[in-house]
Amino acid sequence: MSQPVSRKQQLLKRHRRNKRIALLIGLLVLIASGVLLAWWLPPVLAGLGWVAHEAWFADHLFYSPKDDYQYSFPVDSEQLAVRLEGDRLVVAQPLELAGDETLIVALKVKSSWLGRFFDPYVQLSGGESADRQTFERGVNGLRYLNASDFCQALVAGELRVRGHFCRVMGQPELRVFRHADYREQRVMVIAPHADDAELAAFGLYSQAKEAWIVTLTAGEIEAEHYQQMGLERAEAARLKGRLRAWDSMVVPRWAGVPEAHCAQLGYFCLQLPAMQAAPDQPIASREADLSDIRVFRQFNPFPLPADQDGAPTWHNLLADLRALILRARPEVIVLPHPSIDPHPDHICAHGAVMEALEGLEWQPTTVLGYANHLHDNDRWPMGNSGDGIALPPVFDATLSLRPCSLPLSLAQQRDKAMALGMMHDLQPRAALKRRLRRSIQQLLAGRKSSPYGENEFFRKAVRRHELFWQLK
Repeated sequence: MSQPVSRKQQLLKRHRRNKRIALLIGLLVLIASGVLLAWWLPPVLAGLGWVAHEAWFADHLFYSPKDDYQYSFPVDSEQLAVRLEGDRLVVAQPLELAGDETLIVALKVKSSWLGRFFDPYVQLSGGESADRQTFERGVNGLRYLNASDFCQALVAGELRVRGHFCRVMGQPELRVFRHADYREQRVMVIAPHADDAELAAFGLYSQAKEAWIVTLTAGEIEAEHYQQMGLERAEAARLKGRLRAWDSMVVPRWAGVPEAHCAQLGYFCLQLPAMQAAPDQPIASREADLSDIRVFRQFNPFPLPADQDGAPTWHNLLADLRALILRARPEVIVLPHPSIDPHPDHICAHGAVMEALEGLEWQPTTVLGYANHLHDNDRWPMGNSGDGIALPPVFDATLSLRPCSLPLSLAQQRDKAMALGMMHDLQPRAALKRRLRRSIQQLLAGRKSSPYGENEFFRKAVRRHELFWQLK
């Protein structure tokens, strides 16, 4: 269970090492320019170098944009021959589509020289619909477009694929994934923290026949925003936890989920791995000076097993999950994908649900995974609010993945954005350095901020699609 986390740490360590080396080389160049050319040159070059770094080199990209994504799809997925005739994607054989399939087009994307300074994107268009999907600056490798919105255009031979600041090349490949309409079933979304359900699956649970939202932790740590109000560290953490517990219970009402279908379990943020490692041992909060989870469970509409002692243990978490699954009897459980999302609480949330299901009298027919974080690219999904979501970078060909794309209308996207705006953790202003970086990138790199909010998750999560992975 710890392998994805350690890989993320290794990537960060390598990135920081490379950054230190680059800074050392830059410092030597500045010293040499001041000694050999002019005294005023180093500060000018340093300023220009900082601006260039913020505009074009500040993305946390832990792989080369020239690397091919390495996807392995299940053997029962449909693979169809397609070809590009000019900018038109043509299917080589008759194709019948109901319109709700997930369509993935694999092709090579090669950046132009301008695509090293402006985000390259591929525009899909057919009929009255158009979408853009953005890739890494300097991209030159195999990528996977999400063409799920263009079933009719593809069948009619009217789907057009155009590169901007890049070219699409090589022999494309089409994959068709057929799946049930999960909106017509009982859905339970597992959120490690308040806002994870909304980020990943607001569109799904807001349209589901019946929806349940289960939040595992209070998300009380990193409460500096509340410390600035004059609160001590522990007091600020407790206030943040109470606010996020409230958010987890109230915001789903915006989507029509009744209070009786929401549960906040109140375990402590970033302590799930320690709980899993010692299942009987209570694991207290890192920052809130608390060892009783009942502080954050006061809004629950019904009792749960761990209410008896309030102990933050793994066994109590499993008992809570079993009770909730038996109460809700979900046909679909939506939870973090343990191989794509590296957040330690997200990995443990998946592990807890799967362990809770072992031997349980009720079993879901489908388990869907989501990723609110990535190992290799902190900016994914790349591009702007309202754009489509291409498949994320994956470099493990042994991992068999079955994507499932759910379309969101503009009205549904706006409702999702408003739900995110109600979340207290997404409301504080970004740090000054981040705001400066964003302004520089808007001016020099052509990037747009989200119209819905300042937090980066408004750009990343409010999209034409919600992307899941069928795990069961």
